[in-house]
Amino acid sequence: MTEPRLPLYDVIRTRRDVRAEFTGEAADPAVLDRILDAAHRAPSVGNTQPWDFVLVRDPQRLRTFAEHVAQCRRDFADSLPADRRETFDPIKVEGIEESGLGVVVTYDPRRGGTHILGRHTVDDVGVFSAVLAIQNLWLAATAEGLGVGWVSFYHEEFLAEMVGAVAPVRPIAWLCVGEVSRLQTVPDLERFGWRTGRPLSEAVHTERLP
Repeated sequence: MTEPRLPLYDVIRTRRDVRAEFTGEAADPAVLDRILDAAHRAPSVGNTQPWDFVLVRDPQRLRTFAEHVAQCRRDFADSLPADRRETFDPIKVEGIEESGLGVVVTYDPRRGGTHILGRHTVDDVGVFSAVLAIQNLWLAATAEGLGVGWVSFYHEEFLAEMVGAVAPVRPIAWLCVGEVSRLQTVPDLERFGWRTGRPLSEAVHTERLP
């Protein structure tokens, strides 16, 4: 078997959800353009490209969102039983201010009109398309030596108002993007004992789920 010509598999293996490793150094503008271009080249249902990318750099806006996320983190922590709270407390869930850049990916279901090829029976494929753009951005950033952290501790309506996403447009993700000191070898949730990954053998089935 011949080896792949491009180190894609290495990028997939080394990709991490970054939290504590951001250095505060801004990404080179040319590199940022390349990873956004990679995101924009993602496949999309009906070639609708239903995403937009809002770049948030203003320190006060970053701080405002970080404070909102911190409160959501506290609310989640308060909901946990004592043993899970003890495991969760040391886990850092965001690097909003440390990264210096938030890339908010939004989804607009109106993109492409009312008759979208491929979305007639499964409407969610529109959202899936935006998520594919996120994956492209993440892998491209990893290949460029940048870190990405996907922040999910927030209320959608708060972020929507913050970036001007008026319904039916939805914010799908806040991605912290920036230079990092390193990428962890083991994912944070495994390192801190929150949850380990499943082996591939448990995820592959023939013909039907067991």
